[in-house]
This record gives sequence, C-alpha cells and structure tokens, in this order.
Amino acid sequence: MQGNNVLFIMADEHNYNCINAVGNNSIITPNINNLIKGGTLFSNAYTPSPLCVPARASLATGTYVHKNKYWDGAHAYDGKVMGWQHILRENNINVTSVGKLHYKDRTVDTGFTESIEPMHLKDGLGDLFGLLREDMPPKDACKRLSEELGRGECEYLEYDRLITKKATEWIQNQDSGSDNSSEPWVLFVSFVSPHYPLVSPPYYYDLYNDINLPYDNYPSQPPGKLHSWVRGIRESWPYDDYMDNEKRKIAVQAYYGMCSFMDSNVGQIVNELKQSNFYDNTTIIYASDHGESLGNRGLWGKMTMYEDSSSIPLIISGKDFKENSICETPVSLLDIYPTILDITSLDKSEASPDIDGKSLIKIGNSKYDKERCILSEYHGAGAYGGAFMLRMGDYKYIYYVGHERELFDVREDPNEEVNLCDQVKYNELVDKLDKELNSIIDPKYVDSMARQSQSKMLDEVGGKDFVLKRGNYAGTPVGS
Repeated sequence: MQGNNVLFIMADEHNYNCINAVGNNSIITPNINNLIKGGTLFSNAYTPSPLCVPARASLATGTYVHKNKYWDGAHAYDGKVMGWQHILRENNINVTSVGKLHYKDRTVDTGFTESIEPMHLKDGLGDLFGLLREDMPPKDACKRLSEELGRGECEYLEYDRLITKKATEWIQNQDSGSDNSSEPWVLFVSFVSPHYPLVSPPYYYDLYNDINLPYDNYPSQPPGKLHSWVRGIRESWPYDDYMDNEKRKIAVQAYYGMCSFMDSNVGQIVNELKQSNFYDNTTIIYASDHGESLGNRGLWGKMTMYEDSSSIPLIISGKDFKENSICETPVSLLDIYPTILDITSLDKSEASPDIDGKSLIKIGNSKYDKERCILSEYHGAGAYGGAFMLRMGDYKYIYYVGHERELFDVREDPNEEVNLCDQVKYNELVDKLDKELNSIIDPKYVDSMARQSQSKMLDEVGGKDFVLKRGNYAGTPVGS
C-alpha cells in the first residue's frame, strides 16, 4: 500500500493557544495533542488574511490576497484561479471535500472530485458590508454573540456532527484492501467549530464546570485605549458592547467546550483511518483558517493582526515529518498548496508559477530560518485603511495605511503590549522590516486596488442602499 494519502482537517476560528499540548493546561484536546506528539507543530503559523473568505481563497490558490484579489467577505473564491485541488483532479487523484468551503456558490468548479455537504456564501454574495469599509455602520448582528451563548445546541454543531459522519463513511468506502487502494487520495474535511455562536454541547461545556479557566488571558479594553486602526474594527464589530463580565466568562467556557467538541471530531476521523487500515499511509494536516480574539482587548472574532486573530494552529503528522517536533520558522496557509503536491508525489512543475508558498516538508525538516517572511493582510469590513502584517524571526511588523505602525517582539512579548516602533533603538529593525514589506508589495497601492474592486462590486450589487437594506448576518447558514 502506498503512503501518499492526505487527510486535511480544517477548523474555523481556532485560537492557537487553545490547545493543551501548546501550553494551555486548562483546555482538553487529547486528539490534537496526539497529532502533535506524532508529528510536527509549526508554532509560528499564520493566516494569509484574518477572515474566512479571503483566507480560504488564498489557501486554495496558494497566493497572497493582493495577488488573487479575493479581498474580503464578498469577494469569494470562484475557481477562476486554479487551486491545488484542480491540479490533483487533473492528475487523476481523488480529491474530495466534506463540509465548509466558503467559496462563491455551488455552481463554481472548486476543483474537487466531489464536494459533500458543502457550505458556501449566503446567496452567493456573502458579507457585503466589507465593500463599505469606513462607511460601514456598526453590525447590529454582533448582538447575537451575547444572545446565543453558553451550554446548548445549534445548527453549526449539528452540521459538524454530519461532517464527521460523512467523512468517516467516505474513508470506510475507500476499502484499503481493494485493488484501488494503491491510488492516492486527498480528503479535505472542513468544520465550522469553534466559530461563533459560542454555544457548546452540554457534555463539553460541563467538562469545564470545575476548571479554573484563564479568564485573565482575555481582558477587555476601552475602545479609546486601542490603536486607532484597531479601534475602527472594535467599533464596526461591536460585540463587546453587549457583553458583561458574566457573559464573558460563559463565552470563554463555551469556546473551550467547542474546542473540545472539535477535538472529539478529529479523534473520530483519525480513529476511522486506523480502523480502515489507512493510518500508516496517510499524512494528516490539522489547521484553522484564522484565530479567535475571544474578548481580548474587547475584540471578538478575527479581523486584526494580533496573535489571537492572525496566528493559527498548524500540525502535520506523516512519514515526511518528524515526530514530536516543533518547527519555529514562520509559515502560512499558503505553504499547504506545494506541501500537498509534494506529499502526493506530483511533479512540482504542475504547480502554478505564481504561488507564494513553499513545501512544509522542506521547512519542517530544516533549521530555523529567522529570515523567512510571512505576510498577512486585511481589507474587509471595518478596515480604515489596509492592514499588512509581516512576521520575520521573533518580530511582527504591522503597517496600517493611514495609521501608526506597530512592532512587537512576539517571543518576549507574546501579548503584544509594547509597541517597539516608539523606541529609537529599534529604528534600524523597523526600517529593515519596512523594506522587506515593500519588496513584496506597495501597501498604499494595494489598498487602492482593493478599494477599486470593492467600489466596482458595490455598484454591481446595487450600491450602498442595497447593502444596507439587505442587512447583515452573524454567520453563513448551513446549506448555503
């Protein structure tokens, strides 16, 4: 039996620090812990954009947001830029998706051989508020966070149970003992958890009843004390306006419960790999599309370049990756495209010459590269100017169009409390990182490009009045 199968499990909005094996002793994630024990943890992994739709478009295409131009929650992946899944299918590799894709709609050729129970944008349009940028009114749908909270059930949880059922059935149907078992396959299983609403199944919520949860890790902060760009996000997405201390505690407990629920689904799928005799011949990837702020600084959801939002869990277990290993070189979801081609032994010439990632097989088995740069960008709802984050070595540099820059030593200051841009001794480093950023893009020009695309789409859908009349919503409905 060959060893080139890939099981790629993606969570939605999973905060990197909400995994037991990375140092959070309060959270219960035994199955993800086992993946880390049996593989490589990429401890400095980032999303290309801290928002579902552009992050997933970049994952598919292996390209930066400014290159593929899937800018925000309305500009969704439409298959026009070929993705890794198209390449696999063209090379007769069965590449199947189960669950959330968040592409434009079901008419799009996503590249998958089959898409089971997919979730796409609502009405094929998604969140049009991203087209308004500074003109966006505060999202009243944010109130839902405080209203649907705690111990219970919701549509997303049931959808995730269905995803697990369909994924395990798919693996069973591959039949490792058949003549076709030597044919490699790639299964992309994409969950909604632990994306809000922060409602946890009772069993998983109750796991934390007697645990002293680290509420102090998620302190609120008055909007006036926030960085000016971040304050725009806080005011446009006013989740915290509806929260009090008791609700914040319930929210944290629910989120922890949802992470444990997510972990249990991972365990069921990995166990099916073992039962079906595929485990030793399959590389397992676990990642999230972006993080979750969980009330830190008074922010909920994603949309910023702070670690809670932009960093992601990324774990790979398989024959090409060291066991119980940590790779500290900065990496990105963009690196998954060439990695999957590598694992499935496809000729690298098959990859688009435009991709921006590198194979994680090589990165994971090489020494720490303190010069490697990772870029993330945000152009969506509430962005008062484009935001661009560059991670290199221990430092994170954030350039905001029209706002003060930020620089953090993430190793020494993991909570990102001290902006080093204000200190003269870091002037040389700031200049170096600014030059690195500008060698990749011109931030002001990219911001202008994004606004032009958004203005064009706004006209096409019927203008600002149409967007306001359509209203906003707090999450994509199942079945979209």
